[in-house]
Amino acid sequence: MKVVSVQELKAMIDNKEDFQLIDVREPYEAEICSINGTLIPLSEVPTRTDEISKDKKVVVHCRSGARSGNTIQFLEQNFGYSNLYNLTGGILSWANEIDPEMETY
Repeated sequence: MKVVSVQELKAMIDNKEDFQLIDVREPYEAEICSINGTLIPLSEVPTRTDEISKDKKVVVHCRSGARSGNTIQFLEQNFGYSNLYNLTGGILSWANEIDPEMETY
């Protein structure tokens, strides 16, 4: 599985790279803290694949990296995606390393 560190993601955002950020957490989690990804809760991924690009880099994240990793495996195996990257450590790593003021749970 391809991965992106929080430092790499911050550089991608700062450099205004053309990529898609997908958040597979639940809505109540996104209300606590967010890095402005498109919210597609894990349970909705199978019916919302048309919202996930196959034409550019897609970074998938969750709280710690486990759900996003499972999402990537599912999409690669069942829908032929080859452009997905897991955010290592999820939003918890983002809060710890990039934005220490961010509320966590």
